Amino acid sequence: MKEYQTITEISGPLVFAEVDEPIGYDEIVEIETPDGDVKRGQILESSQGLVAIQVFEGTEGIDRQSSVRFLGETMKMPVTEDLLGRVLDGSGNPIDGGPEIVPDERIDIVGEAINPYAREYPEEFIQTGVSAIDGMNTLVRGQKLPIFSGSGLPHSDLALQIARQASVPEEEEGDGEGSEFAVIFGAMGITQEEANEFMDDFERTGALERSVVFMNLADDPAVERTVTPRLALTTAEYLAFEKDYHVLVILTDMTNYCEALREIGAAREEVPGRRGYPGYMYTDLAQLYERAGRIEGREGSVTQIPILTMPGDDDTHPIPDLTGYITEGQIYIDRDLNSQGVKPPINVLPSLSRLMDDGIGEGLTRGDHGDVSDQMYAAYAEGEDLRDLVNIVGREALSERDNKFLDFADRFEEEFVQQGYDNSRSIEETLELGWDLLSMLPKEALNRIDEDLIEEHYREDDSELVETTAD
Repeated sequence: MKEYQTITEISGPLVFAEVDEPIGYDEIVEIETPDGDVKRGQILESSQGLVAIQVFEGTEGIDRQSSVRFLGETMKMPVTEDLLGRVLDGSGNPIDGGPEIVPDERIDIVGEAINPYAREYPEEFIQTGVSAIDGMNTLVRGQKLPIFSGSGLPHSDLALQIARQASVPEEEEGDGEGSEFAVIFGAMGITQEEANEFMDDFERTGALERSVVFMNLADDPAVERTVTPRLALTTAEYLAFEKDYHVLVILTDMTNYCEALREIGAAREEVPGRRGYPGYMYTDLAQLYERAGRIEGREGSVTQIPILTMPGDDDTHPIPDLTGYITEGQIYIDRDLNSQGVKPPINVLPSLSRLMDDGIGEGLTRGDHGDVSDQMYAAYAEGEDLRDLVNIVGREALSERDNKFLDFADRFEEEFVQQGYDNSRSIEETLELGWDLLSMLPKEALNRIDEDLIEEHYREDDSELVETTAD
């Protein structure tokens, strides 16, 4: 192996070195500083006689006297089923005080694209225990469903709740309860306080036993952030497609990942795209998000919940905008609901799960699920419109029917969306709660539900009770 002492320039997280042989793109590099420290890097650009290296541990201590060694291979993740229960840093090294990882395999972190012909259509329900998701924006196995949040909103609490509660209903009925379900948690650029909160929750609830945690902190090098989600997804693919686990991958915060891309782009003096982000950010995000799915003939699945904080709560910002193009819907965390104390503050109106219709119904959740969801959505939307009208004309000017829709919107937020972060509801509980609320409305207003279902589930007593109270 040749060793070079030909570093010509150091720019931010990048090191430029002269070479006299062809070097492959994405190849792993070791840089030894004069003090004897060894840092790992990756080839970002390779041209005749010159390479650009992004250094994972930061360029501090590197100078022109440092030695550069090219290892002749791309970055690989050591994978084994024993990773479950472990905590790793953003580069995949254990930080939990446990033993070294003895891998079954070492897999390239860039991964292979799933052949579209071999993909199985996602249509099996995942129960998160959160009514606003299970009831209104159902998550299915193999889907990628991002959470759109804002700075200071409790998206971390929701992520932890999903990681804790998520289950595959029919797996629970089998002998190996929960054994086939795993959570991969990839944190990028989070604070030490958030990291402590995550770890305390994982350990307190026992969720760590079925989880692999990758932790890149805010004071870790930005370049490492570009590797963390790839390590997490490589581990997920191994557990899903080699070991038949149903894997839920939670990535937080994708905004920090995109900021790292922008930083590297600036160091390379690339021509910036929209708002200074690189023009290839769409491609880069797609390479991550498209690593979710199911493969024909394999038992396992990879489901993704990427979390991003929208700068300035602006959903037209490039990060949420491009994410919305690639993924199958979004869950919105709402600032107004959060200020009212609703936990979790999910606004179901702009939220969407594009694959929901295929993952609900008889044999998956329950036969009335689709109708109940449509009716609640329509009634809540009408109640929201009426709130604007009340601000102008006052509640007394509204009809009795309109007042019922206003009451429905209030109770929908207070009882259906509001459930706390430690309360897990089964899909049956969620749908029964939906019927309780819909029974506030007169039967003739339920125009999106099959008449047979109304006869079976509508609670006359609730309706009469509400009318008597109103009188």
